[in-house]
Amino acid sequence: MPRLILVRHGQSQWNLENRFTGWWDVDVTEKGAAEAFAAGVLLKEKGVLPTVAFTSVQTRAIKTLHLVLEAAGRLWIPETKDWRLNERHYGGLTGLDKAETAARHGEDQVKIWRRSFDTPPPPLEAGSEFDLASDPRYAGIAIPSTESLKDTIARVLPYYETAIVPALRAGETVIVAAHGNSLRALVKHLSGISDADITGLEIPTGQPIIYELDDALAATDRYYLSER
Repeated sequence: MPRLILVRHGQSQWNLENRFTGWWDVDVTEKGAAEAFAAGVLLKEKGVLPTVAFTSVQTRAIKTLHLVLEAAGRLWIPETKDWRLNERHYGGLTGLDKAETAARHGEDQVKIWRRSFDTPPPPLEAGSEFDLASDPRYAGIAIPSTESLKDTIARVLPYYETAIVPALRAGETVIVAAHGNSLRALVKHLSGISDADITGLEIPTGQPIIYELDDALAATDRYYLSER
């Protein structure tokens, strides 16, 4: 049966600093690297070994993938990087301290920006310090200025269908190392979670989530590998 492994990147520097990160490229911390390596050790111990890998074009996810694969003895498997697996773009909130933002705009407004399904944060201004227009990894891509979770799902799911589904249908054990919101998109789809409920789903860093799938790629089980 096809199997899908989802791993959210290990703790990043801006996770630690409680800042909105989104598409900005931030590295993992020492703790985040250790979380990723431990995830790979767990995969090896449990005999859940990926045969093909997908990740975003963001450093924290790529490093997490490589540390997971190193620990699992699987650095050699094919991997594909794509911006459509990036984190949700937090627009004008990028780089801001979450507590300071709540103090400035109010807890209720920040909660709407963070947790509503289809209300995006204010757009990032062109030319701001977090403008990615000159980043070569996004050459030729229409970089969003902000995204809601709904917007994020609208780019993640078509990529899943065109790139990841064929690998699963071919019998591969697929690992996706990505981000809280891009993984929410996949979990929502695979587990049939409602628009209202998906915003409250927390995905912890560095904890492999396993999907057992049937031949039609419908989920028959979802669990944290650490709990089996």
